[in-house]
Amino acid sequence: MKDVSILAAGLMAAAMRTAPKAGGKDFLEIAVVSDEADLARIAEAMRDFAPRSTNEAYWLRDADNIAQCHAVVLVGLRSSPAAGYDCGACGHESCKAFLAARGQQPAFAKEMGYGGPHCVMRIIDIGCALSSAAKAASLLSIDNRVQQRVGAAARALGIIEADVVMGVPVGVYGKSIFHDRPSKK
Repeated sequence: MKDVSILAAGLMAAAMRTAPKAGGKDFLEIAVVSDEADLARIAEAMRDFAPRSTNEAYWLRDADNIAQCHAVVLVGLRSSPAAGYDCGACGHESCKAFLAARGQQPAFAKEMGYGGPHCVMRIIDIGCALSSAAKAASLLSIDNRVQQRVGAAARALGIIEADVVMGVPVGVYGKSIFHDRPSKK
């Protein structure tokens, strides 16, 4: 069933690409990881980071999912221009003020987190892409779960070039490995 999962992951990536985006402008980075060695590297990075995190059990649990999944669909956002709506959700009065403030801040990226800051509308684009991918997986009856930690690990390993990354591991199982998961103690 791995070949079916990989095909579904490709269709999920297509759903991400065609998902609605603020102002109709696409700044998303999308990748499908299906190579067993790459999946093992991601899972190992998650396990290695777990003791340094604030939620070790969750990192270990999610690493187990990645070690067992057939593929992971990644979606990320690189530093991108503001959407131009002057909505204030970023905490600034205007997009121009946000961009000026962002230009004065040193870029940062947590070891297993995100770099920033980013326009909230662009972050919402990631959510729309994830929703579209999850819907595609559901229509195909493919087990999946949106996860933050796998995206952070893939970003840290340089598997995808983006500041903010989320991932959706997929597979076909008699019972989904992505739900009713016991937390490691």
